Amino acid sequence: MLHLHNTLTRRQEEFIPLTPGEVKLYTCGPTVYDYAHIGNFRAYVFEDLLRRYFKFKGYKVTQVQNLTDVDDKTIKGARAQGVSLKEYTAKYIQSFFNDLKTLKIEPAEIYPAATGHIPEMISLIARLRDKGVTYESEGSTYFRISAFPSYGKLSGMDASSLIAGARVEVDEYEKEEARDFALWKAWREEDGEVWWDSPFGKGRPGWHIECSAMSMKYLGETFDLHCGGEDNIFPHHENEIAQSEAATGKTFVNYWLHCRFLLVEGRKMSKSLGNFYTLKDILAKGYKPDAVRWLLMSTHYRQPLNFTFDGIIAAENAIQRLKDFLLSLNSVTHSCIDNTGREIVEKAEKEFTEALDDDLNIAPALGAIFTMVKDLNKMMAENQLTVESAQKARQFLEKVNSILGVLDFSAPQADALVDDLIKQRVEARKNRDFKTADAVRKQLTEMGIVLEDTAEGTRWKKI
Repeated sequence: MLHLHNTLTRRQEEFIPLTPGEVKLYTCGPTVYDYAHIGNFRAYVFEDLLRRYFKFKGYKVTQVQNLTDVDDKTIKGARAQGVSLKEYTAKYIQSFFNDLKTLKIEPAEIYPAATGHIPEMISLIARLRDKGVTYESEGSTYFRISAFPSYGKLSGMDASSLIAGARVEVDEYEKEEARDFALWKAWREEDGEVWWDSPFGKGRPGWHIECSAMSMKYLGETFDLHCGGEDNIFPHHENEIAQSEAATGKTFVNYWLHCRFLLVEGRKMSKSLGNFYTLKDILAKGYKPDAVRWLLMSTHYRQPLNFTFDGIIAAENAIQRLKDFLLSLNSVTHSCIDNTGREIVEKAEKEFTEALDDDLNIAPALGAIFTMVKDLNKMMAENQLTVESAQKARQFLEKVNSILGVLDFSAPQADALVDDLIKQRVEARKNRDFKTADAVRKQLTEMGIVLEDTAEGTRWKKI
């Protein structure tokens, strides 16, 4: 059974979906005012791990990930560049999707953009107004958090000291103080051409109302799971709960999951410190996308992740070890009854699943894989592993890769070509045609293939 740590209840709970066999998941997407950085992708990779594991366990997943394309930051950026909001955000949206593909993050089922859902936001604000939990000030409409007694239940924020009428105009704020927040922001000259007509006047939605309106449109007024980074807990997710539950009278979300911050070389990522990186920055240094994905995924999501370049190299080595192991399995020809090999694989599969069932505890899950690799490599070195057990190990790694996403099982033709060339070389050596044998070896080397001649035959691996 899968157990997840629920931020709302502050404890680990068995995951029980509202609809058996289905998961409705909302994940906070990017505010598209700039290129996403590796701290953002720590959250997106964690959410991809969660999504893939749900599918591994047989669930049908419906994931919604929003695109915040209208807020203080996007409007300011568009004005600074003298372009329309749509033109300004388009390049960052495209970059975001390119980066998702590069990191092999599975696409969500729905990517709603805020600007495409203004009517839903207006409708939700109207419901809140009808409930008597809003008020107007200087043309803007605010949510009165004192009208929602359980405000603070997600973050632990104490709203009892709220000063009546204290409010915040900006979309994002860091002060750990409860403040009434804007649902609809009156048009100001600095907004330029960014505005919509509404019953509340000319203006635009606040940031927090966007996610409530879009998530409930596609997933229902109550849904299973909401994820994001720990910086979203307050005020964003706290405000989402307040406005959603005040409008519907229902529980908004059953499970809340949040991942911890990413550090770079032990320090908070900051442009002023020179340790601020986008994915493109990392790849431009020559590191591989799969290694970046592995590093972002390999620390438990509720632990801070220290992103280091040594860590990327270690990730590359770990992936290569798995690739070498897979290639070694191709050379197994021994055939007999082999209980030991089968038991090693079954033990790894059990431990792998048990670890991920324990709140996605990735470290012991990966440990189970590499223990299996070590044990089966030893059996292969002693010519004790059978074809049956080798196939079972390969099948297990295929299932593992449906979650990890760092191996390639789609190139059997390339493997067949290598095997054919090796056969040609073996035949040439039998015939003492060493010139041809050397030429074949050179061809394989140029393909990135290293040969190892053993008593049991020729083995190969990629470098």
